[in-house]
Amino acid sequence: PFEYPVCTPDGTVFDILSIVPWIKKYGTNPITGEKLDAKSLIKLNFAKNSEGKYHCPVLFTVFTNNSHIVAIKTTGNVFAYEAVEQLNIKPKCFKDLLTDEPFTRQDIVTLQDPTNLDKFNVSNFFHVKNNIKVVDPDEEKAKLDPSYYLKNTNTETRETLLELYKEFKGDDILAATMKAPEKKKVDKLNAAHYSTGAVSASFTSTAMVPETTHEAAAIEDDVVRYQYVKKKGYVRLHTNKGDLNLELHCDMVLCAPLPAASNLSLDNKCSRSWQWKCPEMWSSV
Repeated sequence: PFEYPVCTPDGTVFDILSIVPWIKKYGTNPITGEKLDAKSLIKLNFAKNSEGKYHCPVLFTVFTNNSHIVAIKTTGNVFAYEAVEQLNIKPKCFKDLLTDEPFTRQDIVTLQDPTNLDKFNVSNFFHVKNNIKVVDPDEEKAKLDPSYYLKNTNTETRETLLELYKEFKGDDILAATMKAPEKKKVDKLNAAHYSTGAVSASFTSTAMVPETTHEAAAIEDDVVRYQYVKKKGYVRLHTNKGDLNLELHCDMVLCAPLPAASNLSLDNKCSRSWQWKCPEMWSSV
């Protein structure tokens, strides 16, 4: 599962291509949450047999999930614990079994111990508990291609998909026709107690842009505005017979503010010419 294996001093194995970006961003061990420096990582040297399987270079036993595997910190060479126990620990000859380089008992790092399975309990990993991850830009870009999710495809399927993508223009057509309507800004004053209904509408109609978030509908500005009208409105009409001062009961009748807000003022220089303007007195109401 790795190309360039490294391990921490406590024996947690990572691929260097995965752990270095994590350390650069968080500076911790993703398994334990403790501080971790890239300089403390130990490069591991795994041996492979003729079949490409990892094995002990001394006993030639293939590593499995039940193998007890250790590494020598000073050299990074990986062995079966049985080999190190029989040839290093018991005779007290602490020299690397491949390079003959000396090391101490403390330099023996356990990578896998079948009697300690808690080490591999993913649910206890720090980054899993806290839902922390490093986003790979290349992988996120690749996910935009539907073929990313096709793990195994035969030649005929691949050729069919390539031909389909060359001729298919449905996405361009949908992008041109399925434009999301402009959303009205909602705040604590104009937010309704009901939603826009866009989620259910997009779920049942293919002609609408998919919507997955419920949002409060916006009450019309006129309805919101007149809820706060608590005073009388006053309008002065200029006529050829003199001025008429009118009082509008905006606080009593819902429709009363409408003509007032439509900016009333009469200019009757011509008998058939009517022009409405906003009187200064109404602007203060």
